[in-house]
Amino acid sequence: MSVRNDELADLLEEFADLLEAQDVEYKPRAYRQAAENVREHTTSVADLAREGGADAVSEVNRVGDAIAAKVVEYVETGEIEELEELRADLPVDMAGLTSVEGVGPKTVGTLYRELGVRTLDDLETAARAEEIREVSGFGAKTEENILSNVEFARRSNERELLGDARPLADDIQRHFADVTAVERCEVAGSLRRWKPTIGDVDLLVASEDAEAVVDAFTDWEEADVVIEAGTGKASVRSAGIRVDLRVVVPEEFGAALQYFTGSRDHNIRVRDRAIERGLKVNEYGVFDVADVDDAEDHQRAGERVAGATEEEVYAALDLPLVPPELREDRGEVRAAAEGTLPDLVRVEDVRGDLHLHTTWSDGRHSIREMVEGAAERGYDYLNVSDHATGPGMVGGVGLDDDELREQLEEIRAVADDVDIRVFAGVEANIDEEGGLSVGDDLLAELDCVVASPHSALDGDGTDRLVGAVEHPEVNVLGHPTGRMLNRRSGLDFDVGTVAAAAADANTALEVNANPNRLDLRGGAVQVAVEAGATIAVDTDAHRPESYDLVRYGVHTARRGWATADDVLNTWSVEAVEDFLGL
Repeated sequence: MSVRNDELADLLEEFADLLEAQDVEYKPRAYRQAAENVREHTTSVADLAREGGADAVSEVNRVGDAIAAKVVEYVETGEIEELEELRADLPVDMAGLTSVEGVGPKTVGTLYRELGVRTLDDLETAARAEEIREVSGFGAKTEENILSNVEFARRSNERELLGDARPLADDIQRHFADVTAVERCEVAGSLRRWKPTIGDVDLLVASEDAEAVVDAFTDWEEADVVIEAGTGKASVRSAGIRVDLRVVVPEEFGAALQYFTGSRDHNIRVRDRAIERGLKVNEYGVFDVADVDDAEDHQRAGERVAGATEEEVYAALDLPLVPPELREDRGEVRAAAEGTLPDLVRVEDVRGDLHLHTTWSDGRHSIREMVEGAAERGYDYLNVSDHATGPGMVGGVGLDDDELREQLEEIRAVADDVDIRVFAGVEANIDEEGGLSVGDDLLAELDCVVASPHSALDGDGTDRLVGAVEHPEVNVLGHPTGRMLNRRSGLDFDVGTVAAAAADANTALEVNANPNRLDLRGGAVQVAVEAGATIAVDTDAHRPESYDLVRYGVHTARRGWATADDVLNTWSVEAVEDFLGL
């Protein structure tokens, strides 16, 4: 059977939750770390299991021998005996119950043992009957919070898209810009690392007047519900997304921002480096604890040597500032120590867009309007790449070869009348064998061919994508997995194999900047860059306003350690023309 990395990761996360619900210590964290690394692994972990057994699987970062053996067991048999036993011991809808704010695996275990709660319906019934407050460790307030959050949980079991959360964060930052008590305001957490999906919006503010900041936050006009408001913390819900605020004093802001931005594994790596230097780093600062006894019991014990800015926090550890997008423990601390951190690509480096659509297919504006929009943005070039007919195209969206030739004449006419370089292209469809939906003779007439998968978006697509990138007329592999976040996971493929083929064939691999896609993802970009492949950051725009989505693609490329030199559409017109063979 075909087993995706996401499927394996979900099983390991369920394992962790069930163990935690039974008050098992240490193991849940190991399973969660393993799940994260299996999910992000750039090749099929199931294939590793089939080809090399547990020894091969254990080579995945933070996957120990015991967990590797369970992965192999699932791949070979379709189940994990110990997991089935845990499910039998705790027969609950763990995912549904823990989606309720304030309900974690331990709470689920307690409520099942005490009240027989198995589902969201059971949880709601128990809360309405005022039974939860009678359980030791709970109370009326906890019960009220659970009840008020059940309905929201029914509607929000999925993580929020970066493209939905980031504009919300931008809005609250603009709101705080007019609040005199706010000295600094930054987003933190996975949102600042620009992960494709996030759990909630984390906001950090530096101020000497926390009460005024909390008041201003709860007065934010976009706040639909105030969840809680304390002296230095508050939470609201806006457009269905939870926004958490934390206020700190200015001298601790940099340390708090570093602490609440990095992934857990990045922060552990930083903490260990501090310990090696006789220092302690936490959300309050960097402290010299060489002469402090039992310093771990005192958060602010020792002499503070840094804390006001992130730069000084890292400098205290003999490191340059690590860009937020890199703080995932994928070698960034070592690179910082060695002075080899890349100079990451920036939004302002982008000089054009090589994937967009017009009214000829499913776009909302004419060729001229899309060209004028790009020119107004200051771009030097763009590629008109309307959909070709073929697998995955429905409702008459795609153009056949005759229609593409007709469109080619209009593209050339518009190009002759503007000061921006306009490439004539197409988004051809990749079939299940790696072939294209456009004739080779027509492809040869076009300037820039984007080839993308739009159908049969499951299973292993390695051979299919290699076939596409090796086609002599293909210039860009568009949204390689075909994923749609929170809707479908798309193709599995060996990133290293496809990237090596793309590098040899002079074909760029796209980071599709549409927040519903963000495909390639950051980890895959890192593998592609290391393989010598060229990256293209495109918006897949269907209207001029969508060119603004480029920031999501650029930050995704930054998560993959990409520099401007790695990204095709930061190059000059002449360099792009040379890449395209024009």
